[in-house]
This record gives sequence, C-alpha cells and structure tokens, in this order.
Amino acid sequence: MKKGSSQPISSKIRENEQFLKDRVGVGISFDLGFRKIKVFEKDIDIYYLTGMCDTQYIIELMKKLVEINDVERHNKSKLFSIVENRLVHQQVSKVKDLGEATTQLLSGLIIVFVDGYSEAFIVDVRMYPGRSPSEPDTEKVVRGSRDGYTENIIENTSLTRRRVRDERLRHEIFQVGERSKTDICLSYLQDVADPDLINLIKEEIKNIDIDGLSMADKTVEEYLVSQGKNPFPLVRYTERPDVASAHLFEGHVLIMVDTSPSMIITPTTFFHHVQHAEEYRQAPMVGSFVRWVRYLGIFMSVFLLPFWLLMVDDPTLLPQSLKFIGPHDESNIPVFAQLIIADIGIEFLRIAAIHTPTPLSTAMGLIAAVLIGQIAIDVGLFIPEVILYVAMSAIGSFATPSYELSVANKISRIILLLITAAFGIKGFVIGFTLYILLLTRTNSLNTPYLWPFLPFNFGALMQIVFRVAVPLSKNRPSIVKPQNNQRQ
Repeated sequence: MKKGSSQPISSKIRENEQFLKDRVGVGISFDLGFRKIKVFEKDIDIYYLTGMCDTQYIIELMKKLVEINDVERHNKSKLFSIVENRLVHQQVSKVKDLGEATTQLLSGLIIVFVDGYSEAFIVDVRMYPGRSPSEPDTEKVVRGSRDGYTENIIENTSLTRRRVRDERLRHEIFQVGERSKTDICLSYLQDVADPDLINLIKEEIKNIDIDGLSMADKTVEEYLVSQGKNPFPLVRYTERPDVASAHLFEGHVLIMVDTSPSMIITPTTFFHHVQHAEEYRQAPMVGSFVRWVRYLGIFMSVFLLPFWLLMVDDPTLLPQSLKFIGPHDESNIPVFAQLIIADIGIEFLRIAAIHTPTPLSTAMGLIAAVLIGQIAIDVGLFIPEVILYVAMSAIGSFATPSYELSVANKISRIILLLITAAFGIKGFVIGFTLYILLLTRTNSLNTPYLWPFLPFNFGALMQIVFRVAVPLSKNRPSIVKPQNNQRQ
C-alpha cells in the first residue's frame, strides 16, 4: 500500500492554506468547505467536506471557538490548549503531517489549524450519506432480525458490537488505495481467532497496491485469495449481522470494506456456502429437514441435467419403471443442444431480471413463461421434458444460499453436459470425478475446501448433516484453529 508524500504542518497558517489549495483543490471543489475565524488576533482555519459532515456540529464548534474571545482574554499565551478544550467532541486528536491531515479531511473529518502552531486538530464528525439498516434481499428469513449491514462502515461496526458485547472484540482499521483511501476494518475475537490467520490477512491487506477500490469487497477478495481459474467462491459474503456475529464466535475473521454492505468471512469451506440463517431460526429437526432439502436442490442443480441426458442417450440404462421420464416426442434438434440453449436462456432471464426495473419485472416474467416457453415447445424448438428438467435444475440453483456458488455450479453443469454429450457414461463419470477433485484441491487461506470430508472429522460432519441444537454445540470448528476451543 503506497503512502502519500509526507510534509510537516507549518507554523505559518498561510503555507498550510496554500498546500491545501494546491493539493486538494480548496476554493475550486465546491464540496470542500473552508472557514477562517479570528481568535486573539490569530487566524484559525477550519476545513471540512460539506457532504460528509453534520452541519450542526460544525456550527457548534465555530460558536465555541468564537466565544474564546469573550471569556479567555487573559490566557492568550495558552491559545492552542484553549482551542483543544473548546473542541466539544468525543473524538479529537492531533496531527503533525499535512499528508495525513489531507487524508483525514477527505475521509470526512474536520481539520482545524491554529496560526503559529505546527500541529492541527482532527475532529471526527463524519456523517456518511446512506440508507438505514434493512433486511438483505438475498438472505431473508421467516423469523429473525430484519436489520442488515449498510454501505457505512461505522454503522456496520456498531451493528456487530450490538451482538458481540465482548471487550475482546477487536476492530482494526486500515486505509487501502493510493487515491481512494478506502477504509477496511478487520474484526475478530482476540482470544479466539487464530493469530497466524489474523497476521496473514493483515499482511495481505497492507500489501494491496492499487489506485482505488471501486468494487470494494470484491477487489479485496481477489487480493486475499488466489482465485485463478477456479470458479468456486473462496470467501463467504453476508449482509446479516447475526450471521457475521455467529462466525466471530466460532473463531472466523470478518473483513468490512467501506461502501459495501457485504462482509467477507474467512476462512470458509464449501459447506459454509450451503448453510442459511433460516435453519437456525427453526427447531433442530425442522432445520435439518430444510438443510436436507437444500442439499438435494444443490445436487440437482449440478447433476440432474447431465444424468437425464445420459438416460436419454442410452435408454437401456433406465429400468422399465422409470421409462416415463421421457422423452416421448421426437425433435430435429439434439437433446443436449436443447438443454444447453434452455440453460443459457435461464441465465438470460436472470440477467434480465437484474437489469429490469421493478415495475416491468412482472411483464418480463409473463413474456418468458407464456410467449417464449410455450411457443418454443409448440414450434418444436424444445420438447416438454427439456423445459421441465431445466426448470428443476434452475430451482436448485436458486435454492443455493450463496449466489457465487450457484453461478459456479451452473458453469460446472454446462461443462458436465458437454462432456456427457461427447463421451456418454464415461464422460459423466469423468466429469463427476473432476468436479470432486477440483473441490478437493481447492484451498482458501490454507483451509481445505471440503473439510470435514477431507480431512475427515466425524463430529464436524454430523453438524454439517444435521442442524445440531445450540446447547450441544460445545466446541468451535477445529478448521479455524481457535485459541479457545470451548464455546461454553
């Protein structure tokens, strides 16, 4: 992470003013506020960003500084300490470097210069524009909290603190990006999280060398983990404070990036991406049932279409009792081509749904379902069974809690379809094997992706298969290497 050029604050306030005019654009950029006041015949300059500071705080601070002329005339020699006492705010600090002062100014803090002194005051009155906490669209639950993280990193740390009122919770902040100076917060429980993991993430964050993080959390992820050509997600995202807090208690490390409502959870395995908060808002048996249904949907999203294509290409593999699965109609277009076209068509619809304004989404759904689907069957482009199995596979994708995992599985499904179409049952077996091998060889921050299958851990595996009651979950997951293994 590059550092900006440092320059000490001058005791001559005019030199500091000229530096900020040349460096930051004071007097040119309309959102950079500047106010000069006189106290004891000395100039005091106040700089702030109009869109990121609360105006009432600025006015109150100015009132307190102006009042010095009326009540402190006998202490002119102690002007600097008097100004410090008059800055009525809980977060006031000093800075001696103009580069650091500039960075703080552009982060939304107030900078106060006093003529004749080579230090400046920094007052944290940030009030970032943004929305109020609301339930995330991608992680809805029937019962449970309705608040969610926002694009404001200060608000996000507060939402976490509300659920983790432990004096050992640490929020370490870094600034990344030569131009963006984006705030990144590392959150962890000091006596639980693995120190080696914490140090590794810190080093990776400090080594990020880039102009700016316009894509926020995703850019940070790509620096943290070596994704390469592997489509599977190597970190977990969540917008729910309760989910993030649960992972903190387990010993995971949380990475918050300012301007992003998605928190990065590390380290994670494949099975972290297939769990959902809804399972823990129901009775253990109900939660287990919901989990099994979800597992079935995820399995179908990858293997249903290739397996059905295998049965179509070689009907002798089907027992007589399963002949009804079709196809019953002939078509001039090969079945595997129909599956590919229909599967990509579903992706078209998903992308269109993202880009379609909400008032038009209903009309788009009608066009897709009635006009395209039915007419495609009537004209002979698709046979009915193709539409049925592609729809079942798509539902399995939508049942996957992790959006990133569902897209990775879609890519795997298309590749498996092509291999099965080319080589039949041998291709299906080879594709299935390659899929498992890819997951086996994947690591995320030195964490095996298929744990607790590989390496095998029976106790952890049972907690993956079943939603175990919280009083029975006495140990933290060993994969995060917690310092304190006992949860109770």
